[in-house]
Amino acid sequence: MKGKNSAKSIEMEDVWKKYDMGEVEPLVVLSDINLEIKRGEFVAITGPSGSGKSTMLNLVGVLDKPSWGRVILDNQNISFLRESDLAILRGKKIGFIFQQFNLIKTLSALENVMLPMEALDILSKKESEQRAIALLTVLGLQDRLHHKPNQLSGGQQQRVAIARALANDPEIILADEPTGNLDSHTGQFVMEFLQKLNKQGKTIILITHDPNLKKYAKRIINIMDGKIISPPGKK
Repeated sequence: MKGKNSAKSIEMEDVWKKYDMGEVEPLVVLSDINLEIKRGEFVAITGPSGSGKSTMLNLVGVLDKPSWGRVILDNQNISFLRESDLAILRGKKIGFIFQQFNLIKTLSALENVMLPMEALDILSKKESEQRAIALLTVLGLQDRLHHKPNQLSGGQQQRVAIARALANDPEIILADEPTGNLDSHTGQFVMEFLQKLNKQGKTIILITHDPNLKKYAKRIINIMDGKIISPPGKK
């Protein structure tokens, strides 16, 4: 019997993604992708601009469906799910951390973190608030609960975004260039916090073109021209 950490979290089988360009040939962005990410891994998906990382992000994060092939999240083939079901699956299983933070400008830090919990409507408002306060406190923002994004520094906004990603206690954290708009000190804090989450059992998927971030991952997946390529020295 396999242990919990050996269970598959995400699996991609013969995945292709193309976009119809009208009268010209379809644009193939990803081709023949086969990938397994096990529960509890820390994986970095890396490659130059235009390599297909963003499309990979959308598929791994269940934000899009493949043109053909299968993307399986916890034994569910997302290709057959309705958008409403995909949204629920994302809300429960995946926490997103983006380079641009993507906080709602009119909401406070506390309200931004409560939002994913309210969307799933599992906890009461009081319980959601208590959990949001606890997460923001862990990230050192207990004195910024009622500040709006424009009243926070870039590093503080990213910490709010991390708290929001953890709101529904997801199994998977998908971090898209999470240090891209941060100074080196804050960027190091973010990456070390992701490492800490990984040690606690979270699956971390990092999308990056920054070679300095590879050292934090346990496995590197290189993307080039829409295909997974072997690391140097491997075939």
